[in-house]
Amino acid sequence: MTFTDAVRTCFSKYATFSGRAARPEYWWWVLFSVLVNIASNIVDAYLIAPALGLPPFGENSAQPLSIIVGLALLLPGLAVAVRRLHDIDRSGWWMLIALIPIIGLIVLIYWAVQPGTESDNQYGPGRARDAAY
Repeated sequence: MTFTDAVRTCFSKYATFSGRAARPEYWWWVLFSVLVNIASNIVDAYLIAPALGLPPFGENSAQPLSIIVGLALLLPGLAVAVRRLHDIDRSGWWMLIALIPIIGLIVLIYWAVQPGTESDNQYGPGRARDAAY
């Protein structure tokens, strides 16, 4: 799966929490989200904040574009993360482990790098994955 295929898939399954997502789909989406968030922060800091007469950084800075982008990417990000957990045969409710500081995120990252189950599981059919890398 290429970068554009992964982004297209995540947007087409915007709020689809069922099914499975292979590692490339998940990690390409993470990269896309990081890049878009960085770009929106730069636009906010150097174009929008000065136009509003506010400082680019700090307490009183304006970040309307970053807020809109964050909200737009939140739901597909959660959906692909849940589908990624389904791929390793775990419930999407395991996302709540992220509420445990530091340890929860480490566990989720560990699970996200694990190869998915090759065979069918309760969340969907298996398919030949992870062969390309």
